[in-house]
Amino acid sequence: MASSTSLSAPASEGANSNNIVYKFSADYPAKPSLTVDQVHRCSEALKFFKDKLQKPYQIKQEFQSLQASRPRPSDVMRSCSVALDGANLSKNRYTDVIPFDKNRVVLNSCKDHRPSARGYINASYITTSSSEDISRFIATQGPLPHTFEDFWQMVLENRCPVIVMLTRLVDNFKTVKCGDYFQAEDGPREFGNICIATKWTTTTDTSLELRLLEVNHKESEVPPLSVLHIQFPEWPDHGVPKDTLAVREILRRACHVPPSLGPIVVHCSAGIGRTGTFCTIHNTIQRILVGDMSSLDILKTVSTFRSQRIGMVQTMDQFVFCHDAIVDELEDLLSDYNKEIISKWIRIPVHGFGVKRRLLPLSSLLGNNVIWSLAIKGKAKKYEALFSSSSSSSSSSSSSSSLP
Repeated sequence: MASSTSLSAPASEGANSNNIVYKFSADYPAKPSLTVDQVHRCSEALKFFKDKLQKPYQIKQEFQSLQASRPRPSDVMRSCSVALDGANLSKNRYTDVIPFDKNRVVLNSCKDHRPSARGYINASYITTSSSEDISRFIATQGPLPHTFEDFWQMVLENRCPVIVMLTRLVDNFKTVKCGDYFQAEDGPREFGNICIATKWTTTTDTSLELRLLEVNHKESEVPPLSVLHIQFPEWPDHGVPKDTLAVREILRRACHVPPSLGPIVVHCSAGIGRTGTFCTIHNTIQRILVGDMSSLDILKTVSTFRSQRIGMVQTMDQFVFCHDAIVDELEDLLSDYNKEIISKWIRIPVHGFGVKRRLLPLSSLLGNNVIWSLAIKGKAKKYEALFSSSSSSSSSSSSSSSLP
């Protein structure tokens, strides 16, 4: 449940360049309905990750291998030449966190007062799949005051429907972690040729701060871009939240937005630690749901992300947190799927049909001696059906011919 603050929070519509309309709402998003196959995949994934969490040495070894494969400074200089251009150096919040040339976000050439070389902004496209069902990300640093306009230009040019902000503006040590590029509750704000306005704000029970913003070029005649801004200020730098609830709420809200609308902008301060952790959790859950079980390889996912932006998922604690959040989300997704699925479908080994396993209705199993696994509240349990053993060979033969 969300509690309203300065502005009321009705549903608001947003559309991308393809005129796909999505209604943003402050209401907590409904849990997705899973198909039978999705229930099975989530059950398999849950068992895998729970087993893995019982082997902390394996998780530690995986993270150590990630750290051992970090690029050398000389490789960074060759791969990040645009970020190191003299005209762009001041646009980097941290000198050692810069985007690779190959997948950096390139802005249309600046034709105004902003100094820049080759459309530079410290931001990287992040993805693991070309599937239209999997969200793409833009991982970026917390904007600096002199890059606010660049940031909003990036959002407009890429038609980004959601911004996930995983940092405070100033930390407990009074260190500035991000510039205030988004607060416009007292009226529209202008950044060069770009104007933003707040339609509503609200704070959720998990301390998320939600804002529905409208963004447009000044004096533009096209409709403004609606952007849902989600801030989680309680996630500490280089650390992890006290639980997974808020992160999973962000996941639910972001996953409800069709990937076809545009990439999701994710940033913390540097745009790698907390940012990489959220992207890993989001990407893994989404891929499991669409049937990509290679997503269970978190090491490979993070390695892929690090090949697209330096240092994604910075610490061992963040790497473990990825696993914890995935387990909690899978358990929640499966919590409603016990009796209904079991009463209609069971999964058994079937040989000779070109696949190792098939989903079969209960009615097709009479006369067979079979063992199957049922997913009950996220835990796999084996049940043995002992039917009449008379003429078992003939009954097996006849029932096989009737399999769907």
